Amino acid sequence: MLGVISVSSIWGDLIKISIFGESHGKAIGCVIDGLPSGISIDTKLINKDLLRRSAKSYELATPRKEADHFEIISGFFNNKTTGTPLCCMIENTDTRSKDYSPEILRPGHADYTAYVRYKGFQDYRGGGHFSGRITAPLVIAGSICKQVLHSIEPEIKFGSRIISIENINDKKTLNWKDYLKLDLSELKYPFINQELIPKVENRIKEVIKEGDSLGGIVECWITGIKAGIGNPFFDSVESELASLLFSIPAVKGVEFGSGFDLTRMKGSQANDSIRIDNGKIYTQTNNNGGINGGITNGMPIIFRVAIKPTPTIKKEQKTINYKLKENIIHQFRGRHDPCIILRVPVVIESISAIALLNLILKNING
Repeated sequence: MLGVISVSSIWGDLIKISIFGESHGKAIGCVIDGLPSGISIDTKLINKDLLRRSAKSYELATPRKEADHFEIISGFFNNKTTGTPLCCMIENTDTRSKDYSPEILRPGHADYTAYVRYKGFQDYRGGGHFSGRITAPLVIAGSICKQVLHSIEPEIKFGSRIISIENINDKKTLNWKDYLKLDLSELKYPFINQELIPKVENRIKEVIKEGDSLGGIVECWITGIKAGIGNPFFDSVESELASLLFSIPAVKGVEFGSGFDLTRMKGSQANDSIRIDNGKIYTQTNNNGGINGGITNGMPIIFRVAIKPTPTIKKEQKTINYKLKENIIHQFRGRHDPCIILRVPVVIESISAIALLNLILKNING
């Protein structure tokens, strides 16, 4: 009997992204197909984004410390893209596989669903291919796509911030003009209100003592994008972004513009009044998040992403022994983030860059 064949780790049409590897395997990486040739790539910028994703700057993050040294092994010559598939790889160097069991299923994780889907042949160590560890090659791919985008449309910029962690809230609503100048990428904690940091750190310390974890909301924005990018219905800007955003293991919700708050408005409040000034068309508000009919309107693209708490926690949990088919109560081991959201913003930016490059190349090619 043949095993299961998976093609789930490939995304895109003009830009195709493939990710490979497992959390505790020899290496993880990505292949990017469809990049234009002759584009300069600054590897220092890739390293900068990887550093933002890593836990190195957070004392309260996972004890697992990976170097995340990456190597480009194809599609790159004399510091420029060749136009052939570009492959990047990161070696895993800090694994501890003894903490994981194939029979004891972790609640909230993919242990059970992966077991059923792949007939028990999946790599269960550290979550295997389902692990948030695989977001590292996604950040590499996104960082490269950012640089390709900059060569096509130099005005395009990406930004992100944390809006909330559990019940600790930063300012949610901003004027759309604020996003044009907002840059929190150099901050350890990307909050607008930096006075929240002691409160956040104290809460995370409490949760660590409890053996638990926290989730929250991340906001991302894309500025400098022209009107007319995208398509209606199945190939819309929202569809393209959402399909990648939901590929991030911890993401459980996405909203664009004012999102669910639109449900509490009247049409006269939700509609973005259209104006023109010195030949430039803009909207007074940006409730629709820079997108109408699946197509960009020239305003900042704004969306928010719900991140669930890290599922592997140290509290005892009800689960089963899959092999014995018995109900048990188990305390799981392993090294995991008590608050994964601290590392998510740059992942959201990276995913967005991949989607946007794919959309823009579609428009260029008709």
